[in-house]
Amino acid sequence: MKCPYCGNIDTRVIDSRPADDGTSIRRRRSCDACSKRFTTYEKVETIPLIIIKKDNTREQYDRAKIEGGVLRACYKRPVPTSEIQKTIDTIETDIFSREEKEIPSSVIGEIVMGHLKELDAVAYVRFASVYREFKDVNTFMAELKKILE
Repeated sequence: MKCPYCGNIDTRVIDSRPADDGTSIRRRRSCDACSKRFTTYEKVETIPLIIIKKDNTREQYDRAKIEGGVLRACYKRPVPTSEIQKTIDTIETDIFSREEKEIPSSVIGEIVMGHLKELDAVAYVRFASVYREFKDVNTFMAELKKILE
């Protein structure tokens, strides 16, 4: 690892421990030339996941889009933020555990709806109404009847 202060390539790891986020390793290093210390983070490199949209265009997976959809669905609902974050983490785990390089957005939408149904019924209906593009009240009522049964 190159020293950020003097550019020397001979550095030593002094200490290693899990970072606060639990997904990376925090390493304290010391430069052999200038003796200054610095911190680096080591993270597992993941294979980029490509999402196939409804119009067959492709884009790279973006966790922020799932977070935004779930947060909008849970807006003003009595759902703790910690539960929302756990749900988003579980959704992401489900998506990546499929070990596919490309995944249709429809599959992701179904995964999100499945988890929202367990989290909060109103949030589920909100998300479904946008995701399934309810055209009229009858389709909305049909979805509500499914939940009530």
